[in-house]
Amino acid sequence: MDERNDVIAVLVTDHREVEQMFTELEQMSEGAGEQAKTLAEKVVIELVRHAVAEEEYLYPTVREHVPDGGQLADQELAEHAEAEQTMKTLERLEPSDPEFWPTLRQLMEQIRHHIEGEENNLFPRLRQACPEEQLVELAGKVQQAKKMAPTRPHPAAPDTPPGNKLLAPGTGLVDRMRDALTGRGRS
Repeated sequence: MDERNDVIAVLVTDHREVEQMFTELEQMSEGAGEQAKTLAEKVVIELVRHAVAEEEYLYPTVREHVPDGGQLADQELAEHAEAEQTMKTLERLEPSDPEFWPTLRQLMEQIRHHIEGEENNLFPRLRQACPEEQLVELAGKVQQAKKMAPTRPHPAAPDTPPGNKLLAPGTGLVDRMRDALTGRGRS
């Protein structure tokens, strides 16, 4: 099997794309205005889609295959919840608000910590414990889930099956319609 097409490779690619957007945001001045708002919206959209896909497919697999996977998945879900609250706060702010840039920096710190934990601990443990065929199969499921996922943070929504799998597609549709009507996330 080709590791480049497995769920870990898909998620690491997402991590790199978000890190690239973070770097762009860090290079902007605090007076960047609309450009910063648009890029921050894109970051939130990608993070929410990524998190929903992990919650639907990655963490249940971690619980099933990785020793102490339940505890590890719970820790990752707690980090998602914390970041989602920060994203919800950021969503209400404009770059001219004094809280915008500190909130954005807080989100970057939370996500970078989360990525480090996944890439240095969770992913190696999952690769060791889970059959490669299943990791490849999960890649397709995660990519499909990202297409249907919400694009806005919903801290009160369920983050574990079956609730998340039932509600995410409908919530995602509503979010994508709102984004299309408002132009959110477009350059």
